[in-house]
Amino acid sequence: MSAVYTVEPAEDHPAQQRKSGGARPGEGRIGLRANLRHIGALVRRNVMHFRADPESMFDAVLMPIIFTLLFVYVFGGAMTGGEGNYVNYLLPGLMAMGGMTLAMSVGTGINEDFKKGVMDRFRTMPIARSSVLIAKVVVEIGRMVVSSFILLVVGFILGFELQTGPLQLLGAVGLSLYFGASLTWIFMLLGLSLKTPQAVQGLGVLVIMPLQFASSIFASPATMPGWLKTFTDLNPISQLADAARGLMNGEGEVAGPVMMTLFWGAAITAITMPLAVRKFRSKT
Repeated sequence: MSAVYTVEPAEDHPAQQRKSGGARPGEGRIGLRANLRHIGALVRRNVMHFRADPESMFDAVLMPIIFTLLFVYVFGGAMTGGEGNYVNYLLPGLMAMGGMTLAMSVGTGINEDFKKGVMDRFRTMPIARSSVLIAKVVVEIGRMVVSSFILLVVGFILGFELQTGPLQLLGAVGLSLYFGASLTWIFMLLGLSLKTPQAVQGLGVLVIMPLQFASSIFASPATMPGWLKTFTDLNPISQLADAARGLMNGEGEVAGPVMMTLFWGAAITAITMPLAVRKFRSKT
C-alpha cells in the first residue's frame, strides 16, 4: 500500500493542477492494472475505517430491521384489510429503497472528507482521480449487500414466502445493487457540489422522499389518483420495485421493469459519473 500513497512532486500541488485546468500531469498514462490496484488500496482503506468506527455501519445494519418491522406492523393490516401477506409485497420494494437511502450517506461523507483535508491529500498522489470515487462506490455496494442480507433474513422471519427460486432472488438482489450503485454517483455529485454536509443531507431527503413514497414500494399505484399514478409509473424506483417483485413473487411483468431499471441505471451513471469526477478534480 505504501506504493499507492506516495506523495507526488511539488509541481503537482492541487493549486497548480487547478491553474492547468484541474488535470494532473501524466494522469492519462495510468494503466488499467495500476488503476485497479489503486482502487483496491482505497477500498481497503475505507473498510479499515469501518473496522475502526463500527458505528458508521449502523444505518446499513439497523435500517432494514426498523423499516421492515415498522411498515409491516403499522401499515400491513390497512394495506391487506387484515388478510393476505403484506410482507411479500413490501420486501421487494424495501430492497429497492435501501440502496437509495444508503447512497445518501456517501454524499455527506465525501463532503466531510473535503472539509477534513482527506481529499486534498488524495489529489496530491499519483492515482487517477476516478479511482477515489470508484472505491467509494465499491464500498457502498458492499454495505448494500450487508443491508440486503439482513433485510431478507428479517423478511423470512416475518413470513416472507419466495414464490420463485434462488436464482430469481439473486437476480432481484443484483438488480437492486446495480441501481443503488448508480444512485451513489448522484449523491457524490451533491456532496462535491454543496458546501456543507447538512445541505447535502437536506437536499438528499427532498430528493428521496417523493421518489420513495410516490412509488409502488408500499402500495399499488392502482389505488392512487390519476396524476400521481402517472408519476409513479414513470418513477425509476417503481420500475425497480416491480422488477424485484416480479422476480421474487412471480407476479406481473418482469422483462419490461428489468429493462427499464437497467436503462435508468446506465443513464444515471453515464451522466453523473463524469460530472462527479470533473467536480472532484476542480473542487477547492
